[in-house]
Amino acid sequence: MTTQIPDKLFFKIGEVADLAGVEQHVLRYWEDEIEALKPSKNKSGQRLYQKKDVELVLKIKRLLYEEKFTIAGAKNKLKKIKRKETQMDFAYDREVFLEWKHELKKDLESILKTLDEPDV
Repeated sequence: MTTQIPDKLFFKIGEVADLAGVEQHVLRYWEDEIEALKPSKNKSGQRLYQKKDVELVLKIKRLLYEEKFTIAGAKNKLKKIKRKETQMDFAYDREVFLEWKHELKKDLESILKTLDEPDV
């Protein structure tokens, strides 16, 4: 079952705790232990979670509660996921670059062909 995350810019810690089904102190503990979970804070020091933070909280909960990872194991798993996402981004960026390079080469060849044509 997936949790529906409301379409909002920011969530307070109580809202995130309710969405994840955990206590607020659990979220604060996860913030201390897992570097990737760092919600911003407003001027009064209240935590402001963005949608990506809420998604990460749900991922952490799944790793700890459903897949039975330890905190250390969850941290390692999250690092591996992040590394894999970075590699996938690089592979996608490379593919886009190669496509752009191919199109540029075709355009340049067309320009050269046009320049080589005798003036009419």
